[in-house]
Amino acid sequence: MENEKKLYELIGKIPPVDEKAIAEARDRQAYLAKPPGSLGTLEDISVKIAGITGKAVGNDVTKQCIAVMSADNGVVEEGVASAPQSVTLSQTINFTRRYTGVSSMAKYFGIDLLVTDVGVAMEIPKELYTDSMLTEDGRIPVKIVNRRIANGTRNLAKEPAMTREQAVEAMLIGFEAADAAKRSGAQLFGIGEMGIGNTTTSSALLSALTGAKAEDLVGRGGGLNDEGLSKKVKIVKDAVNMYCMSDPIDKLANIGGFDICAMVGAFLGAAVNRMPVVIDGFISIVAACYARELNPRVVDYMFASHKSYEIGYTIAMDRLGLRPMFDLSMRLGEGSGCPIAFKIIETAVATMNIMKTLEEAAIDADYLEEIRRDNLF
Repeated sequence: MENEKKLYELIGKIPPVDEKAIAEARDRQAYLAKPPGSLGTLEDISVKIAGITGKAVGNDVTKQCIAVMSADNGVVEEGVASAPQSVTLSQTINFTRRYTGVSSMAKYFGIDLLVTDVGVAMEIPKELYTDSMLTEDGRIPVKIVNRRIANGTRNLAKEPAMTREQAVEAMLIGFEAADAAKRSGAQLFGIGEMGIGNTTTSSALLSALTGAKAEDLVGRGGGLNDEGLSKKVKIVKDAVNMYCMSDPIDKLANIGGFDICAMVGAFLGAAVNRMPVVIDGFISIVAACYARELNPRVVDYMFASHKSYEIGYTIAMDRLGLRPMFDLSMRLGEGSGCPIAFKIIETAVATMNIMKTLEEAAIDADYLEEIRRDNLF
């Protein structure tokens, strides 16, 4: 109960965005040396960043961090995953070696990767662990942060995946990760995951939240065959009807995963810390939806990266009222959409910071007045 009280206190600390800075940013965009609206979504991004930071010009988002939450899911016993559970262990270790999709991108771009074991089922060698989310000199560690709650969740097809207390604990770990990123100097935050079976937990959570039918949102995950897909649809459908779930935390506890719970906390924690935060793919956006259920203000701090290949992604995106920045037919997870989105956000901020206004560039812009007056952009 004490942890839950702490959680709700933290959730309530999300500040409103700065409407004055948003207005100033919109006004500046309208008078930069270009036709109004011609940079499209880049303009929207720069305006949203202004609301988060409280200033229209002079923002810096070049210091970046991605949190990867790793955990296993007991539901894999039901044959709903194409990969063996051992892959969660292998990839969690490989994140620190920079061998994976997201970690190779992070290495190339110089992005910090905060890898946390929230509940990996198999044993990770002790020498790869650290107990702190920051090194002594305030950096993000290269090792795996040990916050293991249990050796994976229980099988949601037979019993609740975790207790409510465990769900709250995982969410608080997410808050801790966001705090650590902020203290490390991160100006832009992304959230990813690793956990075999977590497209099943995500699908069940999304169905429970939106009422969407399992058939309309369950995909093949990492490459499930037809038999496995049929079984996955049935398990999602049955799980949603099996438990009495009165609030978002109950849903997360009964049919979620430690990884998703931690991601929910990380999204909320980013907003508390006034950090812009990037959503990755399907699992990440389901966590974002649950963060919104707990405090709608969190969406003002979120940016959607890519349009996931998973069929349930659009349902989740509509729930948030956001739009993805790009569509590259990606479906990896891990947070792999975040580095690409970071560079788009950097571009948006750079145009706001470096471009001159029409007046500053000595451009006669009388011809644009009709466009502004009649809101034609």
